[in-house]
Amino acid sequence: MSRSPRWRRLSLWTALVPVVALVAGLLFATSSRTALGTDLRAGESSQLPGLIQQRDADVARQQEELARLQQQVQALTDQAASRNSEVAAAQAEGAQGTTSAGLTALEGPGLSVTLDDAPPEPNGAQPGNTSPDNLVIHQSDVQGVVNAMWAAGADGVAIMGQRLIATSAVICVGNTLLLQGRTYSPPFVVTAIGDAAQMRQRLAASYEVQLLEAAVDQFGLTYQVSDQRQVNLPAYEGPLELQYATTAPTD
Repeated sequence: MSRSPRWRRLSLWTALVPVVALVAGLLFATSSRTALGTDLRAGESSQLPGLIQQRDADVARQQEELARLQQQVQALTDQAASRNSEVAAAQAEGAQGTTSAGLTALEGPGLSVTLDDAPPEPNGAQPGNTSPDNLVIHQSDVQGVVNAMWAAGADGVAIMGQRLIATSAVICVGNTLLLQGRTYSPPFVVTAIGDAAQMRQRLAASYEVQLLEAAVDQFGLTYQVSDQRQVNLPAYEGPLELQYATTAPTD
């Protein structure tokens, strides 16, 4: 009696079972040796917080080195100015624009604005199945506050103690603020020196700030404006060279 096709299939499967088991065992052994007791699924994401902290530390060290070199350059410039009248004249002319350029520390009355995400709900719930994007401070919110302060004639503006200049960029990734190579988590504090009443008027008239205030009422975000009798702004210590902009060609 000839064997049925079902018997042939059964015999083939019976022969393949040990092979499949052997291959699976080799894969498990290889995975265990590669993982060395760690979670393979996490990949590089589990290292991301450490990488961010390391990057922040590197940036802080570089900023300290930059500040030290700038002090050396200033000392050498002062020394040259004491011996050369032309250098002294050029130095005096350049010093007239350092305040408006943000290169000198400032102090005076002004305003502070605090921006923060909506507080977390118990058990991770979200009010009315709201999108998570509605519960965090966005780049446009911070930019709206900063632009309103500049429009009101602020003498100087800083975010999280970092002085802003004309080339400073406010960039948010998720709910994290990237500013001049450093990362910051909310709440974000924007401070400015200038006429507090005028800055309040500009903030109230800003379309971006109006959208933020609507989100504050609807989703519970934080937007607090406070007058300050004394604001101390440090001098800008970041790079001054443009990295992406170029001069327009002339005919």
